Amino acid sequence: MGNVAIIVKIMPESPDVDLEALKSAVKAAVPVNDIREEPIGFGLVALKAAVVVPDKAGAPDEVEAALRNLKDVGSAEIIESTLV
Repeated sequence: MGNVAIIVKIMPESPDVDLEALKSAVKAAVPVNDIREEPIGFGLVALKAAVVVPDKAGAPDEVEAALRNLKDVGSAEIIESTLV
């Protein structure tokens, strides 16, 4: 069994969310390989997190759910996945 690399787009609830605190919360919740900021507009900045998980049923969904449940997260969506 291999691994899957996923990119998750994390949208804060508002432009007022402390992105550094949110990044720390994301890193504490899931095994993040890389995290970057993506300006959206009107002061809102999304985070894109790269996470590698085992290639098993439900693993990417567990990461997505864990990120959705974080404080100050409006949404978390897997936007890309690939086998590694």
